[in-house]
Amino acid sequence: MPATPAPATPKHATETDAPEMLTGAEAVVRTLELLGVTDVFGLPGGAILPVYDPLMDTSKIRHILVRHEQGAGHAAEGYATAGAKVGVAIATSGPGATNLVTAIADAHMDSVPLLAITGQVFSTLMGTDAFQEADIVGITMPITKHSFLVKDAAEIPATLAAAYHIASTGRPGPVLVDITKDAQQNTAPFVWPPKIDLPGYRPVTKAHGKQIVAAAQLIAEAKKPVLYVGGGIIRSQSSRELVALAEATGAPVVTTLMARGAFPDSHPQHLGMPGMHGTVPAVLALQEADLLVSLGARFDDRVTGKAAMFAPRAKVVHVDIDPAEISKIRTADVPIVGDLKDVLVDLLAAFQDAKGTTPPDYSAWWSYLEGLRSEFPLGYTRTSDGLLSPQHVIQRIGELSGPESVYAAGVGQHQMWAAQFIKYERPNSWLNSGGAGTMGYAVPAAMGAKVAEPQRTVWAIDGDGCFQMTNQELATCVINNIPIKVAIINNSSLGMVRQWQTLFYNGRYSNTDLNTGHQTMRVPDFVKLAEAYGCLGIRVEREDQVDAAIELALETNDRPVVIDFVVSADAMVWPMVPQGVSNSYIQYARDHSPSWDDDLSETGRDDESPLPTVTGGNE
Repeated sequence: MPATPAPATPKHATETDAPEMLTGAEAVVRTLELLGVTDVFGLPGGAILPVYDPLMDTSKIRHILVRHEQGAGHAAEGYATAGAKVGVAIATSGPGATNLVTAIADAHMDSVPLLAITGQVFSTLMGTDAFQEADIVGITMPITKHSFLVKDAAEIPATLAAAYHIASTGRPGPVLVDITKDAQQNTAPFVWPPKIDLPGYRPVTKAHGKQIVAAAQLIAEAKKPVLYVGGGIIRSQSSRELVALAEATGAPVVTTLMARGAFPDSHPQHLGMPGMHGTVPAVLALQEADLLVSLGARFDDRVTGKAAMFAPRAKVVHVDIDPAEISKIRTADVPIVGDLKDVLVDLLAAFQDAKGTTPPDYSAWWSYLEGLRSEFPLGYTRTSDGLLSPQHVIQRIGELSGPESVYAAGVGQHQMWAAQFIKYERPNSWLNSGGAGTMGYAVPAAMGAKVAEPQRTVWAIDGDGCFQMTNQELATCVINNIPIKVAIINNSSLGMVRQWQTLFYNGRYSNTDLNTGHQTMRVPDFVKLAEAYGCLGIRVEREDQVDAAIELALETNDRPVVIDFVVSADAMVWPMVPQGVSNSYIQYARDHSPSWDDDLSETGRDDESPLPTVTGGNE
């Protein structure tokens, strides 16, 4: 993340002037201005109302009124992720604040820099179960980098500046500032720049030189290395440094769900996404490697499968800004704590010294990996029920919109297909809820991304289940002239849950049918819903309509566009490694199944026993 903007002296003040007297609410707005904040998302209520009055007078901050506080939080996340800056969300006390909790938890899991500002009841009423009182500081303490409670108007500038600094430095994340109503109403001298005192908060950015040399030596000596790239590359804005290291070493690269776009999909060294729904070459590269160079990744269970059997023969170099992540899941042979942008530069220099005049010979390793790429390209089975193939729809969205667009996905099957079948060439082009898996993320996140990057085409690729959780933010988009594109991958069901029911519950579809795509009963009718919000609504039911609908959406920029793509409920996400199972099953299936490329799922038995498979998968 970019460094915190240097505090600026207000134009009206000089060193000899007495500090200006401002209300706490005015201090909130003035502080945000001086921090360089230009856009905020929020919804007023009684406990935050004092702040909303001076918001009317500022010409430097655009406030976007959402329809639900969760929408404000996700919009701020999308804004932060697409624009590589701090997102700001504002809510009132009680239910307003608790409605932000899901977005705060989401930002915490995915290291998104988010400043959440909430109003609180009068300090004299705290602890009395006053109207709309909630201990939001206590509630959010486990899911923020820090949570502040402000009861004194004089403390507002320093607290907000500290919160902004914490959110945007080290490992980025959410910070909450809860301000009592009397602190907002009372008057105090406005002191700028404030003195920020954060004892104990000293993020390490410069890595230890001996660790860098040790890591470089391991890379130079390895026969089967893999650069295992996580979302930390995106957050540290170090994609160029990653490409330089990858090309210098010649090692294969895999990018996790949170790192899509960190390394260009078109690059010949890129093997794709690893993990539960990763490509076969990416999964097996990690499993067969003798060295993992983990860059801003946290060995999430969706990547490792059964952690004890993940990459069993590999040594590990683990680079992360957060020391708590080092060796949390997998013990690191060479732990490196530091900012990836600096570490990658130092690691490249150390590698060039370590390899001398003879570069490492990875030819046998690449021969094996190229064989996997040739034998098992990512693909999908066309549907046989006459409905659209969702993979085809998403692939065409990516091809027609191009790599300069931004793609925000909800959570479920459509999320995985969007990660698999859109080609990502640049960082910050892929937005999704990775760690928390929050349904309803896509529409408000796309809205925030479009505010941050108005010149780009922004798609929300959503499921019919996710869309119904936050589609009210389309009203926000229409009123505020935020022309996002929404692709509803409508399989009339909670698709990923239904897939698990197909595979692991004998096809017993308990409460997963949403009735959104049936011709006789569309509840709701997404086209009519879109039109009711003032959007352009389109329904696509045949493959020959797909391109025309996408092109019309791309041509329409005076309002949001919602396309209802009616797809098959039987389409599944392949490959698939079920939760808690070793990635080694792919190697087992490859060696023992005559048609293993059609058998890329199994029912989760222990790795010591033969692995039963469920038919279906790649072509």
